[in-house]
Amino acid sequence: MASPFGRLVVLVDRRASRSRVIAEMPEVERALIGKSLEYRIEESARSADLTHRARAALEAGDRFVVAVGDDRTVADIVNGMIEADRPVADEAVLGVVAAGSGCDFVRTFGLPGDATRAATLLAGDKVVPFDVAKVEYTGADGTRVSRYFPGVAQAGMGAAMVARADRLPAALGRARYFVGFWSTLARYRRGEIHVRAGSKRFEGKALTAVVANCQYHGEGRRVSPRSWPTDGLLDALVMTGPKSDAFTRLPGQYQGDYLPDPNVVELKGRTIEVDGDRPLPIEADGTVLGTTPATFGVVRLPLRLKV
Repeated sequence: MASPFGRLVVLVDRRASRSRVIAEMPEVERALIGKSLEYRIEESARSADLTHRARAALEAGDRFVVAVGDDRTVADIVNGMIEADRPVADEAVLGVVAAGSGCDFVRTFGLPGDATRAATLLAGDKVVPFDVAKVEYTGADGTRVSRYFPGVAQAGMGAAMVARADRLPAALGRARYFVGFWSTLARYRRGEIHVRAGSKRFEGKALTAVVANCQYHGEGRRVSPRSWPTDGLLDALVMTGPKSDAFTRLPGQYQGDYLPDPNVVELKGRTIEVDGDRPLPIEADGTVLGTTPATFGVVRLPLRLKV
């Protein structure tokens, strides 16, 4: 049966999980063929190229773009599907095949975390419209830059950990994130963080400010269990406790029941502003961006997710 959304443009991220994604592609293709889906595959290992290919596909008339990879892959492709806070093409559909090291974005929607089962769900007509977050931040040259992200962003120590892991040799694989976690934890200095969500404010010492559109981040941690990417709101979670909370809180985050927490300040709003007593690093869906000051907002239901 053909997809009601037309041909699938399958964009494969060769970076994801040290190229393990490529090893999973034969199973993905078998699933697509088994569902009689028409598709074409394009591979890339560059963020800008994935973004460009997604936009080019929509501008050429395709409407069903499939991201194969991890959270960075999904965010890169989402940035190609939206322009000036509007979808590049009306009725655009995003499919996600979590491959390689996995993808936290799909967890909020209850989608499979393995490539074969995810590929089988690309058949049919069931979709869910979803919000996309947008962050405006300070780039390396001091100018204001913006980027879309569907999942979760961090400012402060959490972003510094991701940045540290990115600088480590790729040969370490997933161990990069453990090394990045512990080495950053030892060195990071807590500072003043200012967060505003509507009329509510937080100003005080903190380590990390999380801004979430979805619930999961960091390989299965349910860091923002009250978030839902269809409500037009973002959740801000300000981590005010000692550095030891970063690991003592982990079991509760994996179980998804760590809130309320006396060392976590919760705010919610359509727009969230984050700043600090010094420029704080920012990452969104695994991509290290720039620094604060940053403003986060919501683009209401610009895309539909295949579920």
